Amino acid sequence: MFLDLFYGLRKEGLPVSIQEWQMLMTALEQGLHGSSLLSFYHLARATLVKSETYFDAFDRVFARVFHGVEGELSLTDELEQWLNDPKQFDGLSDEQRAALQQLDADELMRQFLERLEEQDGRHDGGGKWVGTGGHSPFGHGGEHPTGIRVGGESRGRSAMKVAEDRRFADYRTDATLDIRQTKVALKRLRHLTHSGPFDLLDIDESVDETCRNGGDIEVVFTQEKRNNVRLLLLMDVGGTMDPYMAPVSRLLTALHEERGLRDFKAYYFHNCVYETVGKNARLHGSEAIPTGDVLRTLDERWKVLFVGDAAMHPAELMSPGGNINPRYETETRGIDWLLRIQQHFQRSVWLNPDPKRTWDSSRTCQVIQQLFPMFHLSVDGIEQAVASLVGARPQPSLH
Repeated sequence: MFLDLFYGLRKEGLPVSIQEWQMLMTALEQGLHGSSLLSFYHLARATLVKSETYFDAFDRVFARVFHGVEGELSLTDELEQWLNDPKQFDGLSDEQRAALQQLDADELMRQFLERLEEQDGRHDGGGKWVGTGGHSPFGHGGEHPTGIRVGGESRGRSAMKVAEDRRFADYRTDATLDIRQTKVALKRLRHLTHSGPFDLLDIDESVDETCRNGGDIEVVFTQEKRNNVRLLLLMDVGGTMDPYMAPVSRLLTALHEERGLRDFKAYYFHNCVYETVGKNARLHGSEAIPTGDVLRTLDERWKVLFVGDAAMHPAELMSPGGNINPRYETETRGIDWLLRIQQHFQRSVWLNPDPKRTWDSSRTCQVIQQLFPMFHLSVDGIEQAVASLVGARPQPSLH
């Protein structure tokens, strides 16, 4: 089985050598893998994977070999089977939609846990049980204004919660396709300013001063020009952002290779920024960074670049406990965290990969546009966003 893991990783393209494999074998001999499959998973990933870029590929291979590592809120095999092959949903009339019960987050979770206790079979097209293609608050492939998506894929972007252990793939930092255009669009981030001691000989100015002095040599010194731009990149990942993996990866690659930046940091979030942001797409656990710490350690001179579609259930943005993952709910609203970021930093902008014609159809996107200048995730949009970050345009405020 262990050899299946090794060859599976190599086949997937991970650069796993005999040296890393021997390290894993040594760790197993010393009993460092613990007593659970989850402990072995973390040990294997730590010894075999050189970069977080390969985390998603590692997870796919590990799941095939060991049948997955399930989180405490993951779906059971039985429930997943019930939710396969969803019923075709015909939609609701305006009258039917208006009659659906609006549930707050607490009542929604209470009813959901009750349904899981009581349900003993598959249901499609109904209004109560965990099923597909209906108007129940629980399931997927249907419609409800305050629902929990269980299994399936996001379609209407309206789920208040998601009842599965969410694991997202990191955006790649080694993307090469069309990367040159993205780099060109980012060139304006090279905002050179004079800094440091006056120890650099200014030849042109020295010649001019010498001429003005009638030939008496006048040596002029100046400061070195350096790029003083510090950039914080905050990226929405997973769910409705999955179709935009390629352009966001190109942007992240270009920023990693933009050596003119004075400093650069990148963090992940899902739908909206809450109490923590992630060093990688897993968002939680040891790789999570308190958002408050980010604000305390980075001063107002940092430029902030958000990347995301800004589309979510309004409760995720405007309500306490709005985080779509019920395990990480907090009382602070997502909009409050966005306001804190907007007020802390002098300049911040938002890149949206969705077509501009769709922005006004999303209530949350409309609200976020009042906080941050929003541009399309394209070459032209990146150029406009960068110009806003280094230019003289004032930040808007939300009233």
